[in-house]
Amino acid sequence: MVDRTSAEFRAALELYERATLLELGALADQTRWRLHPENAVTYIIDRNINYTNVCVADCKFCAFYRRPKHAEGYVLSFEQIGRKIDELRALGGVQILIQGGHNPYIPFAWYLDLMRYIKRHHPIHIHGFSPSEIDFFAGRFGMTLEAVIRELVAAGLDSVPGGGGEILVQDVRDRVAKKKAGADRWLEVMETAHRLGLKTSVTMMYGLGETAADRIEHLFRVREVQARTGGFTAFICWPLQPEHTELAHLPKTDAVTYLRTQAIARIVLDNVPNIQASWVTMGPKIGQVALRFGANDFGSLMMEENVVSAAGTTWRMTLPEMQRLIADAGYGPRQRRQDYSVIDEAA
Repeated sequence: MVDRTSAEFRAALELYERATLLELGALADQTRWRLHPENAVTYIIDRNINYTNVCVADCKFCAFYRRPKHAEGYVLSFEQIGRKIDELRALGGVQILIQGGHNPYIPFAWYLDLMRYIKRHHPIHIHGFSPSEIDFFAGRFGMTLEAVIRELVAAGLDSVPGGGGEILVQDVRDRVAKKKAGADRWLEVMETAHRLGLKTSVTMMYGLGETAADRIEHLFRVREVQARTGGFTAFICWPLQPEHTELAHLPKTDAVTYLRTQAIARIVLDNVPNIQASWVTMGPKIGQVALRFGANDFGSLMMEENVVSAAGTTWRMTLPEMQRLIADAGYGPRQRRQDYSVIDEAA
């Protein structure tokens, strides 16, 4: 457990709460340049495919899900998913991010067959199934985490996204997502995936009514797992989008809070190599500014996104626009793969 009375914890919390915005940004920028001395910012062309919106987790912050039997519930067919992949590959896309609700009607064989289908007919890197989904599979199908992950990998899973992290402090999760994998369990899924050779990203969604100390604890817990496994490739944070959710009464956090939070993440998570700016929730201009607050990656072109947009946030951009935003901020844009290897521009 994280010791909130330790000198290191107190120092990080004080920095987060008391340093000026520009002081925090400068410290984060220093860490960024130490880890990434090249004057480049990476991005990826991928597509977020949500295979089902049927879910029994009832998270208070989600506007995307539908309960079982709801008229708007859906499960995509393999062919629909294949067409989405073909559209992505036509744009030069290199991976799909595939996630969905906790749908009690889908058998485990469906997920395995889906990945075999993708690898056979539409081969692409599959970045899929957040820790909360993997935990749901384990409980639903009476399997260990390790067995679930091994079967998914054997069928074609390449890496695991960091979705469903929210705030990794149990009393916060009990308040907003009590039916979903708890903080310890979420991290256990990630540690298991890392042990089995998978790389994963890691996220934080803040603005759920948690304290600044809760946010710092989240970062410290991520850093502890990373110290053991080295399996996290990147960290991404973004604020709750409260519109159309059960948390609509909560105030929307501002851009300054976002920049401060990303900056303290870059400072604390000095063992996680990459920090991704969240222009999808903050807009392109703040995404640009985030590149001076510790981010070395501009994230995804986001050819398709359904969850954040269900809460009313709909930022979109084209590839030339993304490249121009990176260049205008003073960096060389570089297209990458999921593992952050750069794709040769001439290829």
